Amino acid sequence: MARRVIKRKKQKNRTSENFNTNLTKTLKENIDNIKKMLDSPMDLVIRDLRLANHKCAIVYLDGLSNSIQIEQSVLKNLGEIERKQELPTNLDNLMALIHEELISISGVKNVATMDELMLELLSGSSVFLLDGVNRVLLLDTKKWESRAIQEPVSESLIRGPRDGFVENLSTNIMLIRRHIRDPNLHFKVHDVGRRSKKKIVVAYIAGIIHPQILDEVNRRLASIDTDAALESGYIEQWIEDSFLSPIPQMDNSERPDKAAAALTKGKFVIILDGSPFVLIAPSTIGGAFQSPEDYYERWLIGTLIRGLRYFAAFITMFLPALYIALVSYHQGMIPSQLAFSIAATRQGVPFPAFVEAVLMAITMELLREAGARLPKTIGQTIGIVGGLVIGEAAVSAGVVSPIMVIVVALTAVASFTIPMYSVAISFRLIRFGFMVAAAFLGLYGIILVYIMVNIHIVNLKSFGIPYSAPYAPTFIKDWKDLVLRMPIPMLSSRPEHLQPNDKVSGSMRGDKNAGV
Repeated sequence: MARRVIKRKKQKNRTSENFNTNLTKTLKENIDNIKKMLDSPMDLVIRDLRLANHKCAIVYLDGLSNSIQIEQSVLKNLGEIERKQELPTNLDNLMALIHEELISISGVKNVATMDELMLELLSGSSVFLLDGVNRVLLLDTKKWESRAIQEPVSESLIRGPRDGFVENLSTNIMLIRRHIRDPNLHFKVHDVGRRSKKKIVVAYIAGIIHPQILDEVNRRLASIDTDAALESGYIEQWIEDSFLSPIPQMDNSERPDKAAAALTKGKFVIILDGSPFVLIAPSTIGGAFQSPEDYYERWLIGTLIRGLRYFAAFITMFLPALYIALVSYHQGMIPSQLAFSIAATRQGVPFPAFVEAVLMAITMELLREAGARLPKTIGQTIGIVGGLVIGEAAVSAGVVSPIMVIVVALTAVASFTIPMYSVAISFRLIRFGFMVAAAFLGLYGIILVYIMVNIHIVNLKSFGIPYSAPYAPTFIKDWKDLVLRMPIPMLSSRPEHLQPNDKVSGSMRGDKNAGV
């Protein structure tokens, strides 16, 4: 064990032992250190120059930096200025002149350490080095190839904005600013990943979000210790309250309008560079059934759709378990005509109801996963045709009953109506717990598991906010936007369970001003 620890420490300090972390005054040594640290990659571009009889160079990574901007704003300017005026012979004065006048790029930083140089170089900046000076200029010439703004794939709406987040951090911040043009909209930057060194941004509206929530998320982000954060899911699992819970305590979304609406309620949004999915918190169980489209339609339509989602969630978790319990233990609770029909269809089926339900549920999950992984052109076809063929063949072979196929198909369709994909997966996972309990204890087992799930949800928190709010603890005013979606003019206050500093939204202010 001791040898293993020593070996890891030596590997961790390899960079500091082999390379000089401080810049030297010799241009060749600095460039050699850069080559050694990067192992002379093929995309490393070194442009040697001469300015006022002094050697200098520009270093950048091809593909990460904008070579056209470097040519026009740096190289061209340096050549023209040298021909037009006499440059100072003092190296410090020459470096200052280059920094202030000769380079026409808005973002220029003056640094003296190799660590800062490498971080910016790997982020797309170009480096200007002057022989005889132990400082360099970092030029903001980033140009990363990024995907164009497109309609979100995982959150399709009939009515609403068609733009979605992309992998570029600056573009995502711009999309949020387009929806909220408030100077109180702030973005706090963190660095995450010892190896990836990615930027992560916390967006919030000062004056609305509770300060303790903001302090807590900043503390948790600062405590992340990982080599790389390749997607926002890494961040979610690091900072959520209970990583062992099957229920996600943070929302994720590709929609800028959903993120903007969450910010105005007093929540915060986490944006990771390189990921099109932002994280939204604090989260509650009621938010899992809400969609941005609920507010774009009239309140009666929004209420109806939201009520259907709650009913679909009930079907997703309880329908197979209820079928198992009634068929196996409580046949007397089934109406006579329906009982005779079920008995007739189950005649010849070799498996009990529990095994029958588990086989069909697993088959449906396999078809769902196969349809998601296959190319889009054939994924949906395989899912539909596979379900029909397997279901029909299973019934014809007498392996399962037709009523079981109906139950599983209805359960699968109901699970698709839940807006949040991660929550839908959690409900499907909990469904198997209900099925096992129903197989052993019938309806009593279902009630016991239901009580256990409720106890878990009540004890769950999201950044200090109870996950079961506004049900428990009870916030009656927040029920206007829970199962019901009351008219927009009646939603005149922000959610009380989030404890926002500014509790009143624009609707109530407008009424007061009108009265005055």
